[in-house]
Amino acid sequence: MKFYKLAAIVTAVTLLQGCVAAAVVGVVGGATVAADNRSVGTQIDDQSIELQSYAKLAEHKGIKDNTNLQITSMNGSILVVGQAPNTYLRDEAIKLLKSVNGVVQIHNQIRLGNTVSVATKTNDVWLTSKVKTALFKSDEVDANHIKVVTENAEVFLMGLVTRNEADKAVNIARNIGGVNRVVKAFEYQ
Repeated sequence: MKFYKLAAIVTAVTLLQGCVAAAVVGVVGGATVAADNRSVGTQIDDQSIELQSYAKLAEHKGIKDNTNLQITSMNGSILVVGQAPNTYLRDEAIKLLKSVNGVVQIHNQIRLGNTVSVATKTNDVWLTSKVKTALFKSDEVDANHIKVVTENAEVFLMGLVTRNEADKAVNIARNIGGVNRVVKAFEYQ
């Protein structure tokens, strides 16, 4: 998913003329990089892990055609969420992800079952935005240090935080209407 966002930004900048557009994108991208408590090198490594992961999964026809998987990387730990129709494809996906360079740990949150509908995906995007907004409004956590991934009304939280921040973030997410479950995939400072 992030690859498509990055590609969209690069395409937009290429199509837009003038230095002002490039400066705006540079400032927004730079602010995001600067607010992250990972080093720039680690952020690049995590992007590479995500791209390699999607590429590996796309090479497997059964996984590509029959699963709905989303990969998020933070400090070499990857969170994989989504659905697989059977244990064979779930296990194959995990085996492929373990072979990706730089992967330190895998948080396997693949659920067995049919892939979710477009309506469910739309609701997940809405829930992610509600959780992220609530985190940004809070004075108790730094939302820039927390990634929010939602799959089938389950909210997964990743980031480099203290245990206290993690507990507060979970409490915030847990109290958002429509959230069925909150799962921590944090790395603690």
